[in-house]
Formats: sequence, C-alpha cells, structure tokens
Amino acid sequence: MQNQLTTLLLQDIAHVFTQQRRLAEGAAQQVNDQQFFQADGSETNSIAVVMKHVGGNLRSRWTDFLTSDGEKPDRNRDGEFLADAETRQTITLIWNRGWESLDDTLAQLRPDQLGLTVTIRNEPCTVSQALMRSLAHTSHHCGQIVHIAKALAGSNWKTLSIPRGGSANLQGKFWTAEPR
Repeated sequence: MQNQLTTLLLQDIAHVFTQQRRLAEGAAQQVNDQQFFQADGSETNSIAVVMKHVGGNLRSRWTDFLTSDGEKPDRNRDGEFLADAETRQTITLIWNRGWESLDDTLAQLRPDQLGLTVTIRNEPCTVSQALMRSLAHTSHHCGQIVHIAKALAGSNWKTLSIPRGGSANLQGKFWTAEPR
C-alpha cells in the first residue's frame, strides 16, 4: 500500500511540474521578443530572466540528484539574473535543459528513494523535501511568468485556464496540462 502511495505521489509531482511548465510556456508564447526581455524597473525580472533562472536552478538541482549536492559548482546563479547578451533561443535552451534534467530524474526515481537524504547547498534534506522545495520554487516562478506575460499582452491575452465568467460552463471539466 505504501509503495502505491509513493508511486502515486511521484506521478502527481511530475504532473504538477508539467502543468506549471505548460502554463509558463503558454504565457511566454503570448509576448513578442522585446516584451520577453522587458523588465518593469531595476528590481524586477523579465520573463527571460525568470526562465533563465528556473532553467539553471532545475539543471543544478536535478543533475546527478542522488549523488551530488543540488548546488553544482558550475552554476552561476547570479548570472541567471542577467539576460542582456542572450537571445530568446538561448534562454529557451537553458529552460529546456533544466526541465530535461528534472524529467530524467523523475523518470528514474523509485518510491523507496523518497526518504533518502540528499543535499542542497550542503543542507541535508529528504528526496521528498527536495521535490516539494523544487515544486514550490518552480511554481512560484511560473506564476511570475504568467503574471508578467498577462500584463504585457494586455487585451491580446488568451487565458490559460478558466476564462472570466466561464465557471458555470465547466460542467465537471477542468484545465490540465495533459490527460492522466
């Protein structure tokens, strides 16, 4: 029974990560290249910067996940918040590499590994804690991407979930990243 629950938990975590990725990508597709790099002030981040950061974070955390610290020595976290010399294509490549690292690790994780100890920045945590920490962090930033894109797209915005006033039309349907 416990093995079934942990298997279901891993599947659900992967599903929610996929939903968050699709939301962020759907939002980013609704802005042009100039808007993609646009920040609203010196202390705010553009969609490009947020995507670069998420990609770098995911790559670092999920590469060699069970055998090395989640903060890889080759990660330049501070550099993730600069996108002046980047193109949309290079940002997308960084984003995709991060998600590939996560997806590869999630595909290999076994239910009996959720209680193992891993480290992130030399801080020990269980695999389960690392998953929840990453899911929360990634979801936070995906929400930022949606918020920024929605503000930039303005009246051209195409909703990624239930449209305003559309709740009565649901009839038991809900938005998902993909059927389960």
